[in-house]
Amino acid sequence: MAPILTTNPTVTLTPEPLTPANFAQFGTAVVSPLPRELNVATAPSSLPSHNPTPVLANQNSALKYSPISPLLDRYNGSPSGQPSEARMTMFCCFPRKLRSVQSGQLEKEAFDVRILERHPFTNQTFIPVDLSAHSKVGEGEEEPLFLVVVAPTLKGQTATAKNEKGETVSIQDPPDLKNVKAFVARGGQAVTYGVGTWHAPMVVLGKRRVDFVVVQFVNGVGDEDCQEAAFGEGVVVDLGKKGQLGRVENQPRLWPAKL
Repeated sequence: MAPILTTNPTVTLTPEPLTPANFAQFGTAVVSPLPRELNVATAPSSLPSHNPTPVLANQNSALKYSPISPLLDRYNGSPSGQPSEARMTMFCCFPRKLRSVQSGQLEKEAFDVRILERHPFTNQTFIPVDLSAHSKVGEGEEEPLFLVVVAPTLKGQTATAKNEKGETVSIQDPPDLKNVKAFVARGGQAVTYGVGTWHAPMVVLGKRRVDFVVVQFVNGVGDEDCQEAAFGEGVVVDLGKKGQLGRVENQPRLWPAKL
């Protein structure tokens, strides 16, 4: 059981579309730099500039961008000194239950964030698999979406919490619950949480399960691999009008139909 912080936040979040620019302070948003309609390998010089610069590969049938997201192992600074290893895991994530909220004549949906976690000595990448980035939205097929919730770290600070025995414990470098942010990612995106970045467990939206391949380092020492902080009601993600994820009344989508 995660220790429960003794103070609860009061924050309502409107999610933003996940982009490399707006997620940069928390890690890396991974998305193809190429337009979806490009289906023939072309000379890198004919493409818009991009960092990293692509090179032709696979007998000139592919464009290779490398590196796109770091693989960081900081376990050499862990208290135990226990060596780490790279690990690839699969998380099969089922759709989360959303809460209905009545706002005037409008019925909306919300997700309540109750726990954050972080990996203090490694970053962690979630890569969705078995999805099509070309989902036929508007033709009866819902595009898979997932919610990414992150918070800055209050470095050098300490927060008090209660453990499952009711004892007061300290959480070093706790999450900054006044500055939590939420992002919506599409099926064609992956996300890397930076080393020590507080984040919610994966939240799948819609009706469809999403399977993720997860890449990180581990050393098998509980608090060094993962730290958690729980809290009561207070961090709410406003997902807009019920049945229309990404829409709010009389406003356009919060993220485009195509990247």
